[in-house]
Amino acid sequence: MANDKKRRLGRGLDALIPKEPEQKPTSGVEEIPVSEIIPNPRQPRQVIYAEQLSELAASIKEHGILQPLVVTRASSEGGGKYYLVAGERRWRAAQMAGLKKVPVVIRDISPREMLEWALVENIQREDLNPLEEARAYWTLVEEFGMTQEQVAKRVGKSRSAVANVIRLLNLPDFVQKALAGGKISEGHARALLPLPEKQQKELLDLIIDKGLSVRQTESLVRRIQEAARKQQSEEQEEPNFDAELARLAEKMQASLGTKVELLKGKKGGKVVIYYYSDEELEHIYSRLTGEG
Repeated sequence: MANDKKRRLGRGLDALIPKEPEQKPTSGVEEIPVSEIIPNPRQPRQVIYAEQLSELAASIKEHGILQPLVVTRASSEGGGKYYLVAGERRWRAAQMAGLKKVPVVIRDISPREMLEWALVENIQREDLNPLEEARAYWTLVEEFGMTQEQVAKRVGKSRSAVANVIRLLNLPDFVQKALAGGKISEGHARALLPLPEKQQKELLDLIIDKGLSVRQTESLVRRIQEAARKQQSEEQEEPNFDAELARLAEKMQASLGTKVELLKGKKGGKVVIYYYSDEELEHIYSRLTGEG
């Protein structure tokens, strides 16, 4: 299963980093001072656990670094230093182990590739939490102009899977913090997306307090939505156009997977559909027209 996953991840690390040496040293490997390496400014992973670093540092003390780091030369203003592209844990653990020099492979790569390679490395090793993954995808789309389809192909996932991860960034801060902190799973977070912020907070507390599963959460979200529609209907003796607008907007939002507003005017009104990338706009268009 692990090998299947590795084959799905585009070029993968095998095309980026030399394999660990067995009898002979890896060709193209140089040794440079640890102090000349600058952390990757495009590193998507924000959390590195100290316990894991300590274990790796102990191994490096005994066996050395078996797999070289990948670096790229910094600009002329960098003082002859190198940006770290892949292998941040090994670099940090090497410092803990007291190494003065580390083996590296030097590549000439672009800022986009710095993020792309770090992203692939972390996904292969399952080091990213869903929000770190979402922010990395978003940067590739927004800053570097890649489509969600291109990102999906590069990391070996479907376009819809990439789009679903990116939508996690639409969640309010308190839900994102719970997800990043491991209090809820990505499935829980996605289930909360259709609800208003107040109900997201109430259900989030319930998920954490009661330990609800993703399936229980999804079922509860459906019941909350149905109860809200039923309450609106029972409270009005005659149809209320504003309530009807809210109901229709909610249905459109659930169908399109993005925020929708229906605004009433003196004569008619307007529909406002929010989108957060060109790729998402194409997805909305396909849903509305049935094309694609």
